[in-house]
Amino acid sequence: MVECRLTTVTAYIALGANLGDRAQNIRSAVEKLRASAGVRVTKVSSLLENAAVGGPADSPAFLNAVAEVETTLTPRALLERLLEIEREMGRRRREKWGPRVIDLDLILFGGRVIDEEDLRVPHPLMHQRAFVLKPLAEIAPGARHPVLGKTVCELLAAQSPI
Repeated sequence: MVECRLTTVTAYIALGANLGDRAQNIRSAVEKLRASAGVRVTKVSSLLENAAVGGPADSPAFLNAVAEVETTLTPRALLERLLEIEREMGRRRREKWGPRVIDLDLILFGGRVIDEEDLRVPHPLMHQRAFVLKPLAEIAPGARHPVLGKTVCELLAAQSPI
């Protein structure tokens, strides 16, 4: 008898919100992740407040966090679920880096490197963003960037102070 097992991969998702009840929006997104088939949330960082990066100059400050998940979904299916959660929560993509009720980014998927038109893993800007690296370092300091070969802590240490 052949036994089929689904492969589980550890992935990391950056969460951000700068509209409405930002903390509640992040908690709601995490709960929606927890309720997703093929996804098990294993860790969630604390919340980090920071100024909006890019976008309109008058954008409200963000709250950011990172969630660690174990998933049997493919990277594409996980991305589709993240986009679905954003839509369910009322996110409307009107302008790049504009204010948003929730933002969910797939930043790492195991040690995979994916370069497709609308799916890039690792996230192409993660190593430049302290608001991603700080909460990621809190829950996965030894996670390694599969292209740069550096740990999250090494990437964070290389950040220039703002």
